[in-house]
Amino acid sequence: MSDLIASLNTCMGDTGLGDNPHTVRRVRQLMHSYSGSASDWSQYAVYKDGTRYTRNLVDDGNGKYNLLMLVWGADQESPIHDHAGSHCMMRLLEGQLDEALYKWPQADSVPRLVCTRPLREESVAYMHDRIGLHRIANPSDTLRAVSLHLYSPPYDMCKTFDAQTGNVQASSCSAERLHTSGSGIHH
Repeated sequence: MSDLIASLNTCMGDTGLGDNPHTVRRVRQLMHSYSGSASDWSQYAVYKDGTRYTRNLVDDGNGKYNLLMLVWGADQESPIHDHAGSHCMMRLLEGQLDEALYKWPQADSVPRLVCTRPLREESVAYMHDRIGLHRIANPSDTLRAVSLHLYSPPYDMCKTFDAQTGNVQASSCSAERLHTSGSGIHH
């Protein structure tokens, strides 16, 4: 994990991900090429029973990005949400997730589903508000899933959308800062 973080810091420098297509491609390649085993990342894969998913801070990227580990409970999903203008790179480390992409709703309407796609281990997805909204779901009714997310610039509030009514609300997207001792807390 430390090699990935060092490479991300070198690639993004003092500006974060920005809108440079070359930098976006390079960061996606770095996320895809990350080959850490569970022993490399399990200390961040902390799950709190009774929650849909947990958001655990891996690195704050000197304020230019956040690298988070999300642990998804069995048969759980995020709400439909935006990314507050931030780039989102997501790499699936363990399990299976499904991504549903939505068009931004027009006034007094609901987000419209564009497509769904499965994400498999080692796959990397990219999302930005210019593309639309999305929802991530763990389709397994017995197993958790673990994903590594990079957000640049970092944010702690986003908009969530009710799929039935289209109602929008501001939602906290904060991450838990773990005190890792290197002992590895397994999910």
